[in-house]
Amino acid sequence: MSKYLVEDTRKVTTQRFAEMKRKGEKIAMLTAYDYTTASIMDAAGVDAFLVGDSASNVMAGNATTLPITIDEMIYYAKGVVRGVKRALVVVDMPFGTYQVNADEAVKNAIRIMKETNADAVKMEGGEEILPAVKRILDAGIPIMAHLGLTPQSINKFGTYGVRAKNDAEAEKLCNDAKLLADAGCFALVLEKIPAALAEKVTKSIDIPVIGIGAGVNVDGQVLVYADMLGMTADFKPRFLRRYADLHTIITDAVGSYVSDVKACDFPNENEQY
Repeated sequence: MSKYLVEDTRKVTTQRFAEMKRKGEKIAMLTAYDYTTASIMDAAGVDAFLVGDSASNVMAGNATTLPITIDEMIYYAKGVVRGVKRALVVVDMPFGTYQVNADEAVKNAIRIMKETNADAVKMEGGEEILPAVKRILDAGIPIMAHLGLTPQSINKFGTYGVRAKNDAEAEKLCNDAKLLADAGCFALVLEKIPAALAEKVTKSIDIPVIGIGAGVNVDGQVLVYADMLGMTADFKPRFLRRYADLHTIITDAVGSYVSDVKACDFPNENEQY
């Protein structure tokens, strides 16, 4: 068993999320997109995985999250679910799968749950998506909400800068958070908003609040694993702490392999049959 694994080895569920908030136990969440990485991180004690539409950037090399399809999200999520024994697995509903109407939203959410065996879905937006949120919840599907910087709306915002810095947007965010919590969402992600506002929201609603660039006074944190592990060398936002430098480690390892192959040093006599 990993030395990092938390003592509570129970499967993390939406009920366990609520319990963690009540007890003041912080929630550690990361993104994941494949079986191997998810299984390693699950053994290290991660409480929840987000199969994020950030796969559009990290896995497919797109500039935004908008191009990724529901088929691609399901493919990535299947691998993650197979690799996870303890953590809660949440799957992003990609752009266009819930904004059209509530009927389309619940149909797509059901498909994600049936085909991936994940634990929940995540949706970006507040009052404007509430009809879809309610229909999906009525179908028995847990929802993690997402407010603040919502990358699916990048063309509307025109920037990845900090959101809700002015009073009007902050007031709307607080109202949206309450509406989503009252509707029955089991958790809320707050991305790139002032820390004081995130703390205010966290104290005002009963569901766990997971922050990314939202300060320490929330119920948990989420990061993109490739950023946290230092694979994306050029991405350096203020909220990111790098726990490794895998960009250098991988480059050096691959470079050594290439050199050994070119020099006929690999394989040696003990590495052949």
